[in-house]
Amino acid sequence: MSNYAIGDIQGCYSELLSLLDEINFDDAKDRLWFTGDIVNRGPASLQSLRFVKSLSDRAVVVLGNHELHLLAIANGQEKYLHKSDTIDDILGAHDRNELLNWLRYLPLMHEDTELGFVMVHAGLAPDWSVEEAQSYANEVEEKLRGKDYLKYFAHMYGNTPAKWSEALVGWDRLRTITNYFTRLRFCDEKGKMDFDEKNSPGHQAAPYLPWFEIARRASAEKKIIFGHWAALRNYHTDYKAHNVFPLDTGCLWGGRLSALRLEDEQWFSVPSEQKKWSE
Repeated sequence: MSNYAIGDIQGCYSELLSLLDEINFDDAKDRLWFTGDIVNRGPASLQSLRFVKSLSDRAVVVLGNHELHLLAIANGQEKYLHKSDTIDDILGAHDRNELLNWLRYLPLMHEDTELGFVMVHAGLAPDWSVEEAQSYANEVEEKLRGKDYLKYFAHMYGNTPAKWSEALVGWDRLRTITNYFTRLRFCDEKGKMDFDEKNSPGHQAAPYLPWFEIARRASAEKKIIFGHWAALRNYHTDYKAHNVFPLDTGCLWGGRLSALRLEDEQWFSVPSEQKKWSE
């Protein structure tokens, strides 16, 4: 039995099948971890979502910003629909409600203490230990799974507050927690997030740094798998020195779809078929 973590699919279903062939995936014994953003922007969001859901307990999935966006659009927040979204096939599917309800019960974070890995979609606030992060993830998950989930989506969007504080309450608190888990790339030493810069490190304004390079990061001793940041494939650094494994290698943008075998940290990847984006 092997465990493979796979980066952001974003509707690139054909590449996912090619990657599973590359790793010789055996659905009778192997397990797949997904960093979120299974859907949106690519050509086959519905197929991708159905396939991952069909894996049942052979898959571990954390929520990405595109899953939350899909859920919000499907639950009354159509004003945030973007012209580049490719989620109409899901919204019109006969099994739409089953798929969306499954998504609503997914976690924001997963930790496997036996394998020694933590997985999130984007990142963690510098002040958060993994134990604290899990408790904050639970706050959002409880709201998503509860009777007030429609109100959550109505208050989910926004860039403020940009910095964590234990004193935050209500929707500001939940929005900030959500943004760290699903949108974080750069922040300063105090954890203030920069939502504007999406390129590789070196393009950001001072004093911002990649979240995993913050010197005093409380989660630095844990091995963290994440996705979300496709531009990191053009950033040459020793990620293992920071104890992180960035798995979004830009399949949607003409890059590759990648997997990490957790038992020996071996990488696998297949090329993207998304020529329209790379051009």
